[in-house]
Amino acid sequence: MNIYPKEISIRELIEGYVDNDEEGVVGYGGRLNIRPKYQREFVYNDKRRDAVINSVANRYPINVMYWAKIGDDEYEVMDGQQRTISICRYITGVFAIEYKYFHTLPKDKQDELLNYKLLVYICEGTESEKLAWFEIVNIAGLALTKQELRNIAYTGTWLFDAKRHFSKKLCAAYQLSSDYVSGAVDRQEFLEAALKWISNEHIEDYMAKHQHDANANELWLYFQSVINWIQVVFPIKRKEMKSVDWGILYNEHKDESFDSAALETKIAQLMMDDDVTKKSGIYPYVITNDEKYLNIRAFSPAMKRAAYERQKGVCPICKKHFEIDEMEGDHITPWSQGGKTNKENCKMLCKECNRRKSDI
Repeated sequence: MNIYPKEISIRELIEGYVDNDEEGVVGYGGRLNIRPKYQREFVYNDKRRDAVINSVANRYPINVMYWAKIGDDEYEVMDGQQRTISICRYITGVFAIEYKYFHTLPKDKQDELLNYKLLVYICEGTESEKLAWFEIVNIAGLALTKQELRNIAYTGTWLFDAKRHFSKKLCAAYQLSSDYVSGAVDRQEFLEAALKWISNEHIEDYMAKHQHDANANELWLYFQSVINWIQVVFPIKRKEMKSVDWGILYNEHKDESFDSAALETKIAQLMMDDDVTKKSGIYPYVITNDEKYLNIRAFSPAMKRAAYERQKGVCPICKKHFEIDEMEGDHITPWSQGGKTNKENCKMLCKECNRRKSDI
């Protein structure tokens, strides 16, 4: 890897600047690919974006940028995409700072901004060397998400098409599933959810297998099937739905028949049950009847002490005496049969008996 410094003025940087989904993001007279396929989307919020412009306006230095040389006089941004796009969007009038657009500034202030010098390190090397260096230099700043790092490793035709569906603001995946999936599309969280579901949590294996596919149609069609299934089986929307791994449920239960009205009655009851501490777990619970999803409220130390004293420290199953820390609280009337988590419904079992009871 050969690395050397180069000063680039903002005036040079914005020459031929283009930013759209069809033609990509380019600058520097069309010779700089500002958003290569392995790069993330633009994710700076307004505060971070404005801080870049204020630093430039005050002649403060901003962090070094890294470009990879890909031809005789052609480059792509390895690190600095967010700063580069912030600068270019301000100069081309996309946003204002303190109600002042670039084109409304006095000519001398415009020239000061345009003549500002950016320190860029040019990197020459193989594709593998450049990707490895990209991971190193991106440790600083806004940390990459796990999925953004996966996108680096598995860039290709498949990823380019997948990002079209899952990674753009107001993309098709967001519009279809924002009531059921949490996170930010531009941080790859919708793409990550879809991949987790279709691969049964083996995301890297799936991306490696499909890296050079012509498109991501399989993933997109699968994702639509999951969302359609949710809408049919659980037609009432609640905020808790965003925390459910829907694809995992869909994979295991998509061919089963469910009474949506009966499920909704049960869901509404459980939402009001104070013993259920994980409300999002209600959805997989009503499908599987597995209480592990609910995080049923545990008996408090006071409840367990009251039961221990009432039993005089004797386990009602094996009839042996134990110290309180050798015992565990258990429901007299099981929670699944309407028993509550209170002192009246608490009994103390020795750990061995409680374990045997749980294994039955």
